[in-house]
Amino acid sequence: MSRARTFLVLWVLAIVATCAAFVLYLALRVRSVELGYELGRAHAKVARLREVKRVLELELASHKTPERVDLVARTLLGMSEPTPERILAAGKPPEVEIETVPSAAAPASSATPAGAEPVGNTDDDPLAATGEE
Repeated sequence: MSRARTFLVLWVLAIVATCAAFVLYLALRVRSVELGYELGRAHAKVARLREVKRVLELELASHKTPERVDLVARTLLGMSEPTPERILAAGKPPEVEIETVPSAAAPASSATPAGAEPVGNTDDDPLAATGEE
């Protein structure tokens, strides 16, 4: 009887080990499927976020165009072109350069009219070319 009892104990242990292995396999398989679904949701979310980013970049680019800024300024902010009376000059007015054509009788060195200061770059005044004093 001892031999039959040993066989029965070993047989029960083998069945319990097989059942435990099968349950472990099922648990791992279920977890693998859950992770697969979670990965699919993550990929879908990434795709949606990339699409949102693309749309927002296009919208940002359209908001930066001068036409869009003009449209918003005129419609939402009620702005319009300024009238000439509202435009104020900043700084001194630009100097007009007077060019004269030297005549055959006049020497070439008197290209500027009498009493007028020469306009342009001179060697002794580096600021003359910019018009600053």
